Amino acid sequence: MASMGLNLDEQKAVDRFRKAVAEPSMTQLVILDFWAEWCGPCKALTPVLEKVAAEYADKGVVLAKVNVDEEQFIASQFQVRSIPTVYAIFQGQPVADLTSARSESQIKGMLDQLLAKLPVQPGGAEPEVDLAPLIAMGEEALAAGDGERAASIFMQILEIAPDNGEVIAGLVRAFIAAGRLEEAAQVLDSLGEPLSTDPQVERARNALSLAQDRPEDSELAALRAAAAERPADMDAQFAFAGAAFAAGERDAAADTLLRMVASDREWNEGAARAKLLQIFEAVGLEDPWVSATRRKLSTILFG
Repeated sequence: MASMGLNLDEQKAVDRFRKAVAEPSMTQLVILDFWAEWCGPCKALTPVLEKVAAEYADKGVVLAKVNVDEEQFIASQFQVRSIPTVYAIFQGQPVADLTSARSESQIKGMLDQLLAKLPVQPGGAEPEVDLAPLIAMGEEALAAGDGERAASIFMQILEIAPDNGEVIAGLVRAFIAAGRLEEAAQVLDSLGEPLSTDPQVERARNALSLAQDRPEDSELAALRAAAAERPADMDAQFAFAGAAFAAGERDAAADTLLRMVASDREWNEGAARAKLLQIFEAVGLEDPWVSATRRKLSTILFG
């Protein structure tokens, strides 16, 4: 359950749900009980759920209760229309509706069936989640220029690994690719130590800084014209390259900077080469376009 695009109260509700239900469910089977103080059947069922959960605790079962009057947003997300409503949650997803089970034997029978099928880890041991293929999916979407799909992928991975610098950086770059610069900035602004200084997060912050320099169309046209009219004017070339990249014209930006390096690699203390390297990091060092452009740069510098 992602928190992007929600108001403050809804974000707080999602955070509470994540801590009480989603995170424990990564390794354990969570019995999620929707109830209310005024609900008579709830008061009859809750002690039964508590007793079963206690007996099954060593099997990796925990009980979480949601008061529908206090957590209306969460209840609405689960489309709760009557109470008590009881779900079994594993790895953040409902895996069974336990509402029909009211007796201790019925609840235990349904739990036994679930535990026989699911890789529940007693004691809440850390799950062995291989993030590499998931991150690769996000990077592939980015390389294909599909920022929205990449953002969706990285947001899902973030639910599993909220403290992973590579995932956070991927989400920021995806938001940038999708033109969602404010959301990218919000992600970065929300980070504390040590994530804020993670090398990959720093590269994503540089990417955002480049993207935020995007000029108006008229300004870009003027810079393009100036660069075309004055090919020997390094300042004009450099200004156009930065604006072109911020506007999404990375080929034009790279070609201009490569010509500058070939013409005078030492100009302004190697500013053109430094800008290229900044662009490489912003796009992603594993990106095929970056690899091809780096080969061109190497040919100029060493070939």
